[in-house]
Amino acid sequence: MRFFKVSLVVFLSFLLNNVSIAKNPSDLINDIVNEAASVLKSSDPVESKIIKLNDIAERSVDIDGIGMYALGKHKKTMSDEQKTKYKKLFKSYFLKSFSSRLVDYTDPKINVVSQKIINKKYTIVNSILEATSKRPEVKIDWRIYTKNPDKPLIRDLIVEGLSLARTQKEEFNSVIQNNDGDLNALFKNLEEFLIK
Repeated sequence: MRFFKVSLVVFLSFLLNNVSIAKNPSDLINDIVNEAASVLKSSDPVESKIIKLNDIAERSVDIDGIGMYALGKHKKTMSDEQKTKYKKLFKSYFLKSFSSRLVDYTDPKINVVSQKIINKKYTIVNSILEATSKRPEVKIDWRIYTKNPDKPLIRDLIVEGLSLARTQKEEFNSVIQNNDGDLNALFKNLEEFLIK
């Protein structure tokens, strides 16, 4: 009987922990940060770290959502073929940008400070990247898409008030506008970045 009670307690706590992880954006960010820090602190070769960091991103970031947002008004003029090509290019572009920026950090310490539910679809998680001798403290807000509470996903990172998704949107719009609205110019730009 005692074994049954202990088993039940273990099972319930496991269940409750998983439910809270699934539904609580702050826990999501803590889990991601801890997992990424573990990868970055390891003695693995850079290539191995990049693979692991990309795996974290693919599981926790709404890459398609960010990609379509970054297109802005231009997504309305895309053919299905262009959308398929763009999604593939953007995913590769995003992962390369993400891992290449992060891999230089050896032990980033990010502390979750608070969270604010904006509506049923979005929650903002506020955090601080601790200062080191080489860089100042950085305020990072995470925009979490919570439409599916069992699978919250990161939709944006706001670093010191600057939205990375909005910045990406402005850059992509600039490339397209400077080439007379030609989406192929953006595709070419992404392809060039990927072969660097």
